[in-house]
Amino acid sequence: MNKKVLQLAIPNIISNITIPLVGMVDMAVIGRLDSEVYIGAIALGSMIFNLIYWTFGFLRMGASGITAQAFGAKNNSEISATLIRGLFVGAAGALLMLLIQVPIERFAFLLIDGSEEVENLASSYFYIRIWAAPATIGLFAFTGWFVGMQNTKIPMVIALSVNLLNVVLNLIFVFTLGMKSDGVAWGTLISQYLGLFMAVLFIKVKYASYFTSIRVKNLIDTYALKNFFKVNRDIFIRTLSLLAVFTFFTSKSAATNDHVLAANSLLLQFLFLFSFLTDGFAYAAEALTGKYYGANQFHKLKQSIKVSFYWGGLIALLFTFIYAFGNHLILSILTNQPEVLFEAEKYTIWVILIPVVSVASFLWDGIFIGLTATTKMRNSMILAAFIVFFPVYYLTYPFIGNHALWFAFILFLFTRGFAQSIMFKNIINEIISDNQ
Repeated sequence: MNKKVLQLAIPNIISNITIPLVGMVDMAVIGRLDSEVYIGAIALGSMIFNLIYWTFGFLRMGASGITAQAFGAKNNSEISATLIRGLFVGAAGALLMLLIQVPIERFAFLLIDGSEEVENLASSYFYIRIWAAPATIGLFAFTGWFVGMQNTKIPMVIALSVNLLNVVLNLIFVFTLGMKSDGVAWGTLISQYLGLFMAVLFIKVKYASYFTSIRVKNLIDTYALKNFFKVNRDIFIRTLSLLAVFTFFTSKSAATNDHVLAANSLLLQFLFLFSFLTDGFAYAAEALTGKYYGANQFHKLKQSIKVSFYWGGLIALLFTFIYAFGNHLILSILTNQPEVLFEAEKYTIWVILIPVVSVASFLWDGIFIGLTATTKMRNSMILAAFIVFFPVYYLTYPFIGNHALWFAFILFLFTRGFAQSIMFKNIINEIISDNQ
């Protein structure tokens, strides 16, 4: 089982780790320009797209769980139908985003209270990057489908290609062409369409046989559609709750001043770096739990979960050590502005805690998705966000200022994992009982 987990996890780790690394390269590139407003612009612009694209994260997560179960059950018609449904929903969402991009931008800046210069730069970034929506959203569906098919190498190749091109284009556009934050937007736009082209090409070369005899009745099967939309509805609500936390975090940072916004934005890179790496094992858990659930192999299902937590725990300990002793070095790589570094170092104690308090929540997310136990995953997120994060922030902010954001955020991460640990026992008992 160790071998199976690692075979799925390692390509995911390689592909996932490139995402925060590209974000850190963006910050490092922008952090060496002549003002912290560019860091703030990228932070606000990226937050807007996180707000948008994370709401479509259900396409990746829903596709992987449903596809993995269909793969385990050898249901080829449902395997192909799941991808097509996801792509249709994604295309509709992307078209809607392009049609209402102006209201989206204006609404976003009603939520965010940044300085006028930062908002102007972020607005320009937004109107360039928004045209990557069809490619970005389409890749969510493709990636989830590949993971469900127990193939994490293809998403790895796509991610490496996309993110390498992104870095190269950012360096060219920012430093050679002097485009600054707009250059980062253009780099992202172009590289996302490369990824979409590669995904379609891989389907044609490796999986064409699944799509040779598609029937409309399979696409509109009542039970399958009901399950598809139920799973994606729960994940959508869960994602909105997560976005509420991140949007609030960035908005409150921006409302303080540009130094705090820049510092908090840099420190969040520590979370993204760890989460995307840990998600490699979460994706492996999605694929394996879904496969074994679909095949009614519950002993292997439990075994895959234990192995995933073993490796996740090791990664958490390693990153706790790295963050404890290397946080200053990481921050100095991200920016050379002394004011921002001074501000960020006030809060490094919180990023040291991130790995140990968050690892369980990331792994449980993957397991719950594989089991399509999305209702309970949704409930754990709502609990952590609205019963813990927001109340803790408002209760502690008058006494500890910006530390309140980080304190509330750490409790939010811990609560998710703790709640899901309690919920899992009931889930597995229900699954086994239903299949006896």
